Amino acid sequence: MCLSVPGKVVKIKGDKAVVDYQGEKREASLTLKKDVKVGDYVIVSAKFVMEKIPEKEAKRIIEVWNETDEA
Repeated sequence: MCLSVPGKVVKIKGDKAVVDYQGEKREASLTLKKDVKVGDYVIVSAKFVMEKIPEKEAKRIIEVWNETDEA
């Protein structure tokens, strides 16, 4: 099973995005999801952006993730 936490796109260069996961930045390919822009929240799997999700939903998921991390 794979669990993905949303990240925020902070930079785009060509077909690559830099995704910020609460301070940890990783690069992901945009070849499967072309409609992403800086500021969007995304789900990444195997270094590919798979899905764009609404900011409100992303922030709620991150909040729950942080609560489970503290437990």
